[in-house]
Amino acid sequence: MNKLRVGVILGGMSSEREVSLNSGRNVFDNLDRESYDPRAVFMDGEGRLWIIPWQLISQNTTTDITERLEKEARRISYEGLKEEIDFAFISLHGKYGEDGCLQGLLELLGIPYTGPGVLASALGMDKHIQQRILQAAGIGVPESTLVREESWRNDRQEVVNALLDHFQYPFFTKPPREGSSIGVTLVRDEESLGRGIEAALKWDRAVLVEEFLEGTEFSSIIMEEDGEPHALELTEINPQSEYFTYDDKYMPGRCRKFTPPKSIAPEIVEKIKQEAVRAFKALGFRSYGRIDGFYLKDGRILITDPNSASGMAPSSFFFEQAACAGMLPAMIISRLIENALDIHNKKTGPL
Repeated sequence: MNKLRVGVILGGMSSEREVSLNSGRNVFDNLDRESYDPRAVFMDGEGRLWIIPWQLISQNTTTDITERLEKEARRISYEGLKEEIDFAFISLHGKYGEDGCLQGLLELLGIPYTGPGVLASALGMDKHIQQRILQAAGIGVPESTLVREESWRNDRQEVVNALLDHFQYPFFTKPPREGSSIGVTLVRDEESLGRGIEAALKWDRAVLVEEFLEGTEFSSIIMEEDGEPHALELTEINPQSEYFTYDDKYMPGRCRKFTPPKSIAPEIVEKIKQEAVRAFKALGFRSYGRIDGFYLKDGRILITDPNSASGMAPSSFFFEQAACAGMLPAMIISRLIENALDIHNKKTGPL
């Protein structure tokens, strides 16, 4: 029998392209060669697609890869993707890869893929809209408000006054559609508030202003099986910094992670998992996702960052939690592909 041609799509146009490269490389390496024929599909910074060999996947950065594409890779058109792969394992993170853009292309081409469809993927990238949806579903979220760029440019002092009427220092400013803590500022005074808003506006046309939470941070991987989502083991996050920064997430030794949690009681862990599954369902996620949040000192559980996908580097939450369930990387990747194929086979119209 012909093996399923699995295209691992990595790289991309977003600020998280290096994270995507690490995820995609690990997925590519751990694909079961007895069941699948892996193809590495690199999206460059201009959105062009290339079939790349292993010697390029192994490069340290997307810039290293890009410099060698013309000589060592094969350019393909969007329409030609269907001639190359039967299934897309999306390892892109951030804008244009995780936000519904690529999912829409794959729907038009008729190629099944990992993760949810266009709408749920878009919701998974927009922190402001997802909070409103979760709130409407009765799920706890942080206090937040959105500042539009036009409002900030037209009358900065009015914006500052309104924010200080609503929030006490410290609080956060962040782009509503970025991941990996990019563009996030911990605001402690009016001067850092201005800097934080400007930093966030480098990445989006609005700024999410959000309360600072004191408690224990957690991450929950949700996987769908036979149409029903289930939480894997919970991870407790103890960052070295005042909040979970980019360096804490990706630099070795910058953060301690406990799977299962070290300081959260087992009965609370189960409640957190239930809330994570509720958030997964409320946002229409499919296949798998990662739901992050806080367990506060007053006993509340708040969902802070639902993700319609998850990083898949070797040390990611995904593989740590899967290991607690006795699943090796190759096993979990195969299960994601099988689940996604089942979901796409049963869909009516776009996912």
